[in-house]
Amino acid sequence: MSRRLRPEGPDFVEASPVRLVFERSLSASPEAVYRALAVDVSEWPEWFPAVTSARSTDAGAGRQVGLRGGVRIRETVLAAEPSRVYTYRVDTMNTPGVRALVEEWRLTPDGTGTRVRWTMAADGTAAFRLLARLGRRGLGRAFRGAVTALDRRLASTRA
Repeated sequence: MSRRLRPEGPDFVEASPVRLVFERSLSASPEAVYRALAVDVSEWPEWFPAVTSARSTDAGAGRQVGLRGGVRIRETVLAAEPSRVYTYRVDTMNTPGVRALVEEWRLTPDGTGTRVRWTMAADGTAAFRLLARLGRRGLGRAFRGAVTALDRRLASTRA
């Protein structure tokens, strides 16, 4: 059963009780990375194994996402600055304990490639906050694997 989360704005990325931040450099350009994140939403399962389904809604202003384990999410895009930042808020989710969740993908030119920083900003019950912090290592592995797969995928489309 989906539950409505607290509707936070982009500033929650810096002010949330739980902030998990991961960074990695990719060889792909900021334009290509942004397109994969914000435009080619339905292709997320091709490079991010935790994502089982994804589609844009509301003419690109929202998304519906399925994750491994049966997690279902409905999101609102908060910021979409081409080649720079893609931020979205989770509006509804069928996971207990979560009260608010905002994710930000920040892209910075890095030589001929892109430095990608993913921030997961969250709030929830004490148990959720503890589990989120304990899960940092696993989320970091998932992020590194996903952006590495994305970089390979983007390199193959350039070739």
